[in-house]
Amino acid sequence: MTATLPPVVSRNPADPSDVVAQVRPAGAFGAADAVERARAAQPGWLNGGAAARSAALAAIAAAIESAADELAALAVREVGKPLAEARAEVARTIAIWRYYAQAPYEPVGAVHEPAAGSGLLLTRRRPHGAVGLITPWNFPFAIPSWKAAPALAAGNVVVLKPAPEATGCAQRLAEIVQRALPERVFTVVPGGAGEGVAVVSAADAVSFTGSAEAGQAVTRSATVRGIPVQAEMGGLNAAIVLPDADIAQAAAHLAAAIAGYAGQKCTATSRVIAVGAAAFPLREALTEALRSVQVGDPADPTTVCGPLISEQAREQVGGAWAGLPVLVGGIVPDRPGWYVAPTLVEKAPADHRLLCEEVFGPIAALLTADDLADAVRVANSVPYGLVTSVHTADLDAALHGLDELDTGMIRINAPSTGVDFHLPFGGTKSSSHGPREQGRAALEFYTSSRTYTLTPEKTM
Repeated sequence: MTATLPPVVSRNPADPSDVVAQVRPAGAFGAADAVERARAAQPGWLNGGAAARSAALAAIAAAIESAADELAALAVREVGKPLAEARAEVARTIAIWRYYAQAPYEPVGAVHEPAAGSGLLLTRRRPHGAVGLITPWNFPFAIPSWKAAPALAAGNVVVLKPAPEATGCAQRLAEIVQRALPERVFTVVPGGAGEGVAVVSAADAVSFTGSAEAGQAVTRSATVRGIPVQAEMGGLNAAIVLPDADIAQAAAHLAAAIAGYAGQKCTATSRVIAVGAAAFPLREALTEALRSVQVGDPADPTTVCGPLISEQAREQVGGAWAGLPVLVGGIVPDRPGWYVAPTLVEKAPADHRLLCEEVFGPIAALLTADDLADAVRVANSVPYGLVTSVHTADLDAALHGLDELDTGMIRINAPSTGVDFHLPFGGTKSSSHGPREQGRAALEFYTSSRTYTLTPEKTM
């Protein structure tokens, strides 16, 4: 029974004695029931029309904007996101809802000429029904929003199963969203893996963001059921720095991408590949840039690197540099909260954990390559393929990298972190499965295409 399940508890990672949320889990039965109840509300939501859906999403954007300071403070407290990043995430969340508020008016199909004779051939996209969303803790407002907003705009209803560590953020987001929507159109089911499995087993389509292991399980389950599924499962991202790059600027970009939010982003840089003569100056500049990163209380506006999300995460990251030469960092500060200093190591063998797994912390390995072709080979040598950054003044070299890199996103002279919500987001290999997220691509995932053939009963 649900009553026997332990409560879902989230704590402030900067002050673990501070309990942010403690709620009763939905349980597997409750999660499945939430999907069924949502499904019953879907026809009414769809049939309310494009104008009603557009107005509702616009109202959600306005309500989030009114609560922006409160939401940013909650993200700081519950998931340890530095205040500047928390404010930026809330601003992005507002923009996401405003962007998709226009989507209900987008064309949902096309008219085609028949190959022979009279009549009409039509294509039309229709919503799936009840969509299950399984989201991580690191972007507690933006990721649920960039999944839910296009799903709702297309006429689906949504059941959100958030990460336990972001339960408070999910519940507060739900309070805001639900005020603008009919009952059961947007539902949050708190809990852990059991509730996630139940949502995947009951929903009409599933969108997941999280670890590769969990994402593969979600993908297998959804595929067996024959429902649409997309899974975003992390990265082991490289930054390639060529000798002609602005080394100081590249080092600043890399330090931000390695240590920002304690490296707890799927787009964080975890491998730095210095090409040829860039090796020594980049080594010195990046070491100094990481040493200068402000580590501390995420509520401090100057903090760049706050705590890791949990004690377990700190233990995993804190041992990742064992046996390697440490250029900077390699320290677990003796202070309340789950902190690890920004760390850069070198001379990691190809089979080292840092070059094979997503560690999800403020740590990167410095590697070298003889030339661009060698750097691309190294960048492509891992199981993931989410994003690569290339730093160079040579546009020809950058374009060559664009052609050869096996990642879903390539960023030139910019950090690997940072995404544009109106463009497709996703990777290759173990980073992603299924269609892309965000932008117009999301509207395609949350609908299915139907082809209609209309032939007159009698020809003249």
